[in-house]
Amino acid sequence: MKTLYIDCFSGISGDMTIGALIDLGADPSVLKAELSKLKLDSEYDLSWKKVVKNGISSTKFDVHLKELHDHHSHDHEHRHEGHSHDHEHRHEGHSHDHEHSHEGHSHSHDHEHSHEGHSHSHDHEHSHEGHSHSHDHKHGHEGHSHSHDHRHYADIVQIIQEAGFNENVEKLALTIFEKIGRAEAKIHQIPFESVHFHEVGAIDSIVDIVGTCILMDQLQVSKVISSPVPVGSGQMRMAHGIYPVPAPAALEILKGIPLRATDQVGELTTPTGAAIVATLVDAYGTMPSFKVTDIGYGAGTKTFVHHPNVLRLILGEIEE
Repeated sequence: MKTLYIDCFSGISGDMTIGALIDLGADPSVLKAELSKLKLDSEYDLSWKKVVKNGISSTKFDVHLKELHDHHSHDHEHRHEGHSHDHEHRHEGHSHDHEHSHEGHSHSHDHEHSHEGHSHSHDHEHSHEGHSHSHDHKHGHEGHSHSHDHRHYADIVQIIQEAGFNENVEKLALTIFEKIGRAEAKIHQIPFESVHFHEVGAIDSIVDIVGTCILMDQLQVSKVISSPVPVGSGQMRMAHGIYPVPAPAALEILKGIPLRATDQVGELTTPTGAAIVATLVDAYGTMPSFKVTDIGYGAGTKTFVHHPNVLRLILGEIEE
């Protein structure tokens, strides 16, 4: 039985997941072709490249927003080169901004990508995680208003349903968005239908989520197992002030899922990463007894001193 083990020792985000899937052997040309069905190509460019995180070769995946952002490419999340914004994870508005981020804070981002090897930690969390993602750039950006920032849940459902994906991709993508939307609705005490997916409506969140579903479908995995999920510790600055890590939306999504304690300060698992895990994973625990066929590492944006900020995906066969 084809089995995927998600070793999220440094957390998980949407962009880390796609980077790890590409590193594992999923085809990025299929990713680009399938994502074009969303008819949002005019709003973003994709990039992926090999970087080294604390000695580990991994793939860094980024969504670069076009228009409206003054051509800043922020590579997710964090990216904001210099902008302060709350990124992504925001979900819920909260942008959780990664703390750091924002507000002007200067963070030194490891935009690793850029700089591949540089380590700067920035907290951009998410980087973590990566993660990721998603970030709402929106608010980001300093005031730039972008059309895509305010896509609502119904808009996203329509975009995905009209894209013509196969049934599995469509179902997975809609489930992930629904998990994030329901978490936001509960936290903000508003009807689900009224959730404004600013954050999740940002183009990079759509790409991270739908892209993950496309590549998972391509791999045709029968079972997904994950390690307990570390969420990070400390606090982060979001749109509404200083919030605890994990962000409220991420924690809501992770209810019922085994979490792992960590002393690492900062957000390790973003709401997008949490929703991916909550949707895809069948069981949690240590690595199963299986014959490993492929291994992939997806790089987060932040660089940590004591461990590589990467997501490891291990593909193998369990004898039935």
